Amino acid sequence: QVQLAESGGGLVQAGGSLRLSCAASGRTLSKYNFGWFRQAPGKEREFVAAISWSGLNKDYVDSVKGRFTISRDNAKNTVYLQMNNLKPEDTAVYYCAARYRTIASYDYWGQGTQVTVSS
Repeated sequence: QVQLAESGGGLVQAGGSLRLSCAASGRTLSKYNFGWFRQAPGKEREFVAAISWSGLNKDYVDSVKGRFTISRDNAKNTVYLQMNNLKPEDTAVYYCAARYRTIASYDYWGQGTQVTVSS
């Protein structure tokens, strides 16, 4: 089992920044890929960013490219999402997820952290 706990959410004005953290515990986490997802009220959950087990491969949804950066520190068992130039449309609950590197689906999810961007 892998346990995930997000933190770092909050209220910020448009143009501001937040850094989300995902503290992971359980298995050998260096062999897991991680992703960030978000769900806004009344909308489906959407993919935001992902990072491979090695940290060499990263992927982002188009709407956050150039503004968000995903990173990981395997020594600290933590994955980060640095969010800059935040926009009101970034308002959502953000979830961290993990999947073993050879598995296609995300099997482990955190409880989420609220991000609210005011205009």
